[in-house]
Amino acid sequence: MPHLDVPGARLYYETDGHASDEPLLLIHAGIATLRMWDPIIGMLASDHYVIRYDTRGFGATTCGPDPYSDRDDARACLDHLGVLRATVVGASRGGRIGLDVAVETPDRVAGIVTIGSGPSGFPEVELTDAEEELCTQLDRASEADDHARIADLEVRLWSIGPLRNEEDLDADFVRTAYELNRLNLRHQTATVGAAIDLEPPAYDRVVDLEIPALVTVGEFDITPALVQFEYLAATIPHATRHVFTDAAHLPSVEHPRQFLEVLKPWLSEHGL
Repeated sequence: MPHLDVPGARLYYETDGHASDEPLLLIHAGIATLRMWDPIIGMLASDHYVIRYDTRGFGATTCGPDPYSDRDDARACLDHLGVLRATVVGASRGGRIGLDVAVETPDRVAGIVTIGSGPSGFPEVELTDAEEELCTQLDRASEADDHARIADLEVRLWSIGPLRNEEDLDADFVRTAYELNRLNLRHQTATVGAAIDLEPPAYDRVVDLEIPALVTVGEFDITPALVQFEYLAATIPHATRHVFTDAAHLPSVEHPRQFLEVLKPWLSEHGL
């Protein structure tokens, strides 16, 4: 299993495709690991060099209590593999990390794709009653140190979505969604250092991005993600926007074919 040693951590990563092809760096959501990309790797790796890794506190990556920078970890993966510039595809917090890397070191990012993401420093957004109820249940599970229930409630909030019923969704997707977040239970009792925030945050800086951007969201994502999507689509110059119907926070997992039908032509159009 390939690992990259960085200050305070061993990052687990995987690569697919040929190193001579255009590079893609995939950064997973906070309710998953790099395994969330499995359904689309084969098609992407047919003509791209695909790099993915588990961020600190997730999956097969191990780390200690030292403060760290998610941005440095992402760039370390590229450096380790000899990649000077890549298109970053990030889901949820993975998209936030990608945006931070892009505004801090624009020479390292050729293009940015976000899935249900927002920029760092985004103002707090009011939740709906249904979202508040699920968050209240999460708070109670947290007070009880019931990590397994926390993991499953996170999936119920984000992957399923407050407006949908599990029974109405594809059973394989529902099972996969829960499994992806349960892979992170091993980290719940570990001490992970504090992430060092980007200063100033990306919120007021994405307007200066001069790279191709594809901003996406699932129509059943929660309110903050939907608001952040609209902000990014309106603020990043010449951004392409897309809403995945019948999906919540993980459209690339729930509907991989539809996701690729949007992503692949966009990559080709911009020579990425």
